[in-house]
Amino acid sequence: MEEKRNIEVATAHKLATLVDYAEGAVVSKVLGKSAAGSLTLFSFDQGQELSEHSAPFDAFVQVVDGQGEFTVGGKPVMVSAGELILMPANIPHTVKASGRFKMLLTMFKA
Repeated sequence: MEEKRNIEVATAHKLATLVDYAEGAVVSKVLGKSAAGSLTLFSFDQGQELSEHSAPFDAFVQVVDGQGEFTVGGKPVMVSAGELILMPANIPHTVKASGRFKMLLTMFKA
């Protein structure tokens, strides 16, 4: 897999400004990707969600704006700006937005 970067190197970036909110949508921007995993920034408009799914990667999510509702292996967890949650590989999870929020998803091969 070819390595991919979508941000300028050796530059400080404010995460919350790298992706905009869109009415009635989930927006994602891949910041980097390689065979080892990926780094993706998401914005969720109020009421948007990702339905239950699992991935073959450990997924670390840091909320950078607002608050998201996560369910990991059937356990609901609210995660606020500045907090981190781990969604282990191959465990079903969902993401819901009761209000607008942004999150940084870092995935590593398990």
